Amino acid sequence: MAGLFEAIPGGGAAVALDEVEIAILRSLAVQLVELVGPGDRPVEGEDPLAELFSEGPSEPPSDPALARLFPDAYGGPDAKPDDGEAQALSAEFRRYTENDLRARKRDDALAVIRSLDGLTVAGDGGAVLKLGPEESRHWLGALNDLRLAIGTRLEVTEEDDGGDGLYRLPDSDPRKPMVMAYLWLGGLQESLVETLTP
Repeated sequence: MAGLFEAIPGGGAAVALDEVEIAILRSLAVQLVELVGPGDRPVEGEDPLAELFSEGPSEPPSDPALARLFPDAYGGPDAKPDDGEAQALSAEFRRYTENDLRARKRDDALAVIRSLDGLTVAGDGGAVLKLGPEESRHWLGALNDLRLAIGTRLEVTEEDDGGDGLYRLPDSDPRKPMVMAYLWLGGLQESLVETLTP
């Protein structure tokens, strides 16, 4: 295991991580929880039906990373800003789905944090993370969300993502650490997908 996920018996996945990788993954997952936030939820302890029937926001997030994590359902990137029908449909869809989507994204990131916190680091500073099938799906969701958020912050385009430009970034570029994290997360995500693909 060379820092990428491998399939294990029973439908799970495993990856060897060192202390630095564990710390980076945990920090990124915590930041993702903070970015996603609680959403517009009723106060805990109020009427239990209020949460079940609560409506979320109807406006897209102003933060570009959140807008990428919670995109409009209608119109797409080529939509004209004056397309009132697409905006109305997107607002309606968002109002009834965003809170649940936020909860799922939070649950995915929290599953990453919990599994990393449960690791026992060996004397050599490394550990093997073993995930069951359900945990693997949570990790896959969180890795995808992390890459979307980081890619948005870095203004990565589809051309950048598949090209060599990110790999040839000079060490002096202040974006280099986040680019390296973005590329590393991509490798983890791809290897985890492969373990889940029959």
